[in-house]
Amino acid sequence: MAKSKPIGLAWRSNTLFIVSTVGIGLFTDLFLYGLVVPILPFILRDRVSLPEDQIQSYVSALLAAYAGASVCFSPPAGIIADRVPTRQAPFLVGLVALLAATLLLFLGQSIPVLILARVLQGISGAVVWTIGLALLLDTVGPQNLGKTVGSIFGFISIGELAAPVLGGVIYKKAGYAGVFGIGFAILAIDFIMRILLIEKKTAAKWDEKAAGTEDDSEQQDGGTATGEDGDDNEEEPLLRKKEEDRYKVPEGQSKVIRSLPILYVLKDPRLLTAFLLAFNQATLLATFDATIPTEAEELFGFDSLKSGLLFIALVVPYLILGPIAGWTVDRYGPKPAAVLGFGYLVPVLILLRLARPGGTSAIVICCALLSLCGVGMGVIGSPSLVEASYVVSQYDKANPHFFGEQGPYAQLYGLNSMVFSFGLTMGPIISGGLRDRIGYGNMNAVVAMLCLITTLLSVVYIGGKPKFLRKR
Repeated sequence: MAKSKPIGLAWRSNTLFIVSTVGIGLFTDLFLYGLVVPILPFILRDRVSLPEDQIQSYVSALLAAYAGASVCFSPPAGIIADRVPTRQAPFLVGLVALLAATLLLFLGQSIPVLILARVLQGISGAVVWTIGLALLLDTVGPQNLGKTVGSIFGFISIGELAAPVLGGVIYKKAGYAGVFGIGFAILAIDFIMRILLIEKKTAAKWDEKAAGTEDDSEQQDGGTATGEDGDDNEEEPLLRKKEEDRYKVPEGQSKVIRSLPILYVLKDPRLLTAFLLAFNQATLLATFDATIPTEAEELFGFDSLKSGLLFIALVVPYLILGPIAGWTVDRYGPKPAAVLGFGYLVPVLILLRLARPGGTSAIVICCALLSLCGVGMGVIGSPSLVEASYVVSQYDKANPHFFGEQGPYAQLYGLNSMVFSFGLTMGPIISGGLRDRIGYGNMNAVVAMLCLITTLLSVVYIGGKPKFLRKR
C-alpha cells in the first residue's frame, strides 16, 4: 500500500529549509564543541577531583579525543552514507551521538566517561559534516554550491569563534546548568529540523517537481564552475576530449580500489590541492581561536569577555563576504577566489605584528587588522569544496557505475571532514608552539608563508592548469 503524502511536503523539502537544517546542524556541532572547552578544567577539578598539576594534560587529552575520533570516523561515515538509500537516517544518528555526548559531559564524574563523551562528540562531528555537505550537494547542485557553502561557513564561524567566550561567561553567571541548558536547547531545535526534513529525492515520490536541484536550469552551462578556460576555437573539441580521457579509470583496478573507489581519485593533484585549501582554512580558524584571547590579554589586559568581543571584528566581514565570494566561485570558478584570497592573506597576516600594547587607538588598530583578516577568510571559504566536488563529479561522469548509485560524494566529504578536523587540531599546536618560541608577529609570518605556498599551488592546480602551463 502506497504511503500517503507527508504533511507540509512542499516546505519540508524546500531548498531553503534543507540548507537551513544543514547549517543549524553544522553550527550545533561547532557551537557545542566550543561551549564546553572553557569549562573542561572546572569539570576536572570539581567533579573528578584531579590535582591542579594534572588538569592541563587531561584537558589536552580530552581535546585530542574529540579530534582523533573526528579524523578516524569521517571516512567510514562517508562510505556508509554513499551506501544507504537516504542521507537523513545517518544525519539523525549523528545528532543522537551528540546528544549522548552532551549528557555524558553534563553528568560525567570520571575520566573514562568524559573521554567517551568527547569521542562521541567527535563521531557526531564526523557524521554531521560528512552527511551535511553531501546533502547540500544533493539539494543545491554543483552550480550553487559555492554561494551556499560561503553563506553557511560565515554563519557557523560565529558558533566556532564565539562559543568558548559565551561558555565561559555563562559558567560564571549560571554554572554548569546554564551552559548545558543552552546546549540542550540548541540540540532540541536541531533535532526538530532534522526530523522534519524531507530530501528532494524522497519528496519526488509524491511530487516530481521537488526532485530538481537549484541548478537544473543551468546544467547546459558546464564551464562556469570549473575555472578552466572556455575559449571557443578550433582546439576546444580536442582539448575537451583529452580532458575527458584524463578522468577515465583504467580497467583491472585492485580489490581495494573497487571497494573504495574514492581512493583512486586521491592521486589527482587538483583534489589534493583542494584538500590543502581546506586544511589551511581550518588551521587559520583554529589559529585565530587559540591566539587572539591570549594576545589580547597580554596587550590590553582583556578578560575572556572582552577578548571574545574582538572576534566580532573578524567574524562580521567573514559573514558578509562569504555568500558574495561563494557566488563568484560559482560564476568564475574556484581559482580566482583561492589565489586572491590566500594571496591577500599573506601581507595581512604579516601586518598583524603591528598590534601593540596601548589604549583605545591600539585596540582600534588591532580590530582593523582582524577585520582585514576576516575579509580574506570570507574569500577562501568555498573554493576547496567546490573544486573537490567538481573533480570528483568528472570522475563520476566519466566512469558510470564505478562509484556506485549515489556516487562518491559522501566519501569525498568524509575525507574533507577528516582534513578539516586535522587542521583544527594542528592549528593551536602549531600557532601555540610558534608563539611561545618566536613571538606573535613571527608566528603570523610563518602562517603567511603557508598561505603563499597555497597561493602558488592554487595558481597551478585549482580549476585546472593555466594555459601557459598546459601548452608546455
